[in-house]
Amino acid sequence: MDELLLRELTPQVIGVLVRRGVEFATAEDAVQEALIQAALTWPDNRPTDPLGWLVTVAWRKFLDAHRSEASRRDREQRLEAEPAPGPAENTDDTLRLFFLCAHPSLTPSSAVALTLRAVGGLTTRQIAQAYLVPEATMAQRISRAKRTVRNVRFDEPGDPATVLRVLYLVFNEGYTGDVDLSAEAIRLTRQLASMTDDEETAGLLALMLLHHARRSARTTSDGGLVPLAEQDRSRWDTALIAEGVVILQAALARDRLGEFQAQAAIAALHADAPRAEETDWVQIVGWYDELLRLTGSPVVELNRAVAVGEADGPAAGLAALAAVDPTLPRHTAASAYLHEKAGDLPAAARLYTDAARIATTLAERHHLTTQAARISQTLRG
Repeated sequence: MDELLLRELTPQVIGVLVRRGVEFATAEDAVQEALIQAALTWPDNRPTDPLGWLVTVAWRKFLDAHRSEASRRDREQRLEAEPAPGPAENTDDTLRLFFLCAHPSLTPSSAVALTLRAVGGLTTRQIAQAYLVPEATMAQRISRAKRTVRNVRFDEPGDPATVLRVLYLVFNEGYTGDVDLSAEAIRLTRQLASMTDDEETAGLLALMLLHHARRSARTTSDGGLVPLAEQDRSRWDTALIAEGVVILQAALARDRLGEFQAQAAIAALHADAPRAEETDWVQIVGWYDELLRLTGSPVVELNRAVAVGEADGPAAGLAALAAVDPTLPRHTAASAYLHEKAGDLPAAARLYTDAARIATTLAERHHLTTQAARISQTLRG
């Protein structure tokens, strides 16, 4: 059975049921039941019209769940007769579903879960495994999300920026459980880009492709972090890089810059350098200036300070870093790196140790501890 096909068809089937008057949460439940039946029957008897088959089965699941003895006659009068098998509409409501699942009334975690369930077609179990939470917890999160958007009109204009943020959250989760969320985010963003004429969606897709191209070189065989400058660039996926650059160039040519396009431009400059020493840090600083203008983000300011240290020397980088909020995550690690570049090894060793102590992941803590030990060994001679 083609699991990817089922996941691609899921939002279209939900859209058909909603257009027939079924409430979103009920439609989503009916479609999930249809997907379960497809998993049982398709391997031996795949339909010639998969979309029509799913619509028919989901519609029957909805009718079966809502026909009770007390309300059968009234409901059947309102619904009249069951429609002929297959979708009666040619409208693909996937874009509206993107907007609904990333509605601003939802928390980021709820929007992510609902998007993966309704648009991505993943099961609750798969989503729970990906986020390392019990299935019951994820089921409650999805149910709350569906209740939150219960009264949102399906045809209300959506917020593209919110959808993009949700997809980027999915992408940054990477690979956990039996679902590759980075690949799923790329698939969904491709789908969104095909339905919209939006340069920021293209910018996000380019950014994902450029980051994903470096994935195999980003960690060691035992899960340790490999900094960008130390990565084996022969392991980068040049086809993904080329595709990302082409998409980015087309978006930038429209001269409506957004934050994802600026981030993608920075990633493209890193990808363009055959060796770390050949990185065009001056251009990267320029793009960080644009990104800072667009976002005002302290994290962007922190990353810009490191880039300044590469472009103009560690003293300039430390001066830029001095203007950044010292409580930001990775501020201490950035300071350690710039002090090492400046030749102040005692300060660098101390700062790497401090950074390791407050690191938020085991991989990051191990990397920073290793850096501190390396410099300490050098100082001992």
